[in-house]
Amino acid sequence: MFKDILKCVGRKATDGKSKGGIKSHSVLNADAKVPSLVWFTPATTHDHEFLDKLTCDEHTVYIFDKGYNDYKAFAHFTEHKTGFVTRIKENANYQITEKKTIPENIHCGVLSDEIIEVEIATGSTKSKLKLRKIKYYDREHKRYFEFISNLVEFRADTIVALYKIRWQIELLFKQIKQNFPLKYFLGDNENAIKIQIYCVLIVNLLLGVVKKSVKRKWSFSNLVSFCRIHLFNYIHLTKFLENHENELKIDDKNNNQLGLFDEYLAPG
Repeated sequence: MFKDILKCVGRKATDGKSKGGIKSHSVLNADAKVPSLVWFTPATTHDHEFLDKLTCDEHTVYIFDKGYNDYKAFAHFTEHKTGFVTRIKENANYQITEKKTIPENIHCGVLSDEIIEVEIATGSTKSKLKLRKIKYYDREHKRYFEFISNLVEFRADTIVALYKIRWQIELLFKQIKQNFPLKYFLGDNENAIKIQIYCVLIVNLLLGVVKKSVKRKWSFSNLVSFCRIHLFNYIHLTKFLENHENELKIDDKNNNQLGLFDEYLAPG
């Protein structure tokens, strides 16, 4: 069913079967834990098309994965004084025009700081765009990273730190996948699939608000589990989360709930 609604990229399996796929593109503010923008596309749609949905603002810096690389979009950001940070692709074609010296006060993981030029082809015309490329070695994960950005005036290690903030969106999707697995879909059309994913995002947002409002510390997974177990119990959620041992006790003296075969007698 899914492959007929939303097609997926990649080769078919040896048995000839294929799967459908849907991409969820999200914008997450650095000081928030919930998306401010969500856009769905079939898996066959290239990631960089989502960049057209972003609003340019001279006080904004967009940080995204290398799957969103698009030199035309980078030129558009630069023209509208909007910053960006991403990783450069391994097969990127560029020319180094300047090698900047690395001051002593810069984080020792920064190995190089260069100004590069990339070529942008628009129809029959070609233009060049200057970008900044920073090579960094992460000692914790023992990996090399190469970042590109239009933030010329920023410190090199600041650009590296900005990209690390992008990990928040990975944690968000990990949280959603662990607690609200979308393995089964109730509808058989594209709109129903999108509605079900939106419902998951809304529930994730509401439980995030509840978690922040209660004084008692709860892990998000435990909070989801308790809410799932007591979904059909008539209880005050925040009081239950603050003191669930007492909230589940039933006082028979003040219990006004009717039994299954009790009759309701109206007054008078």
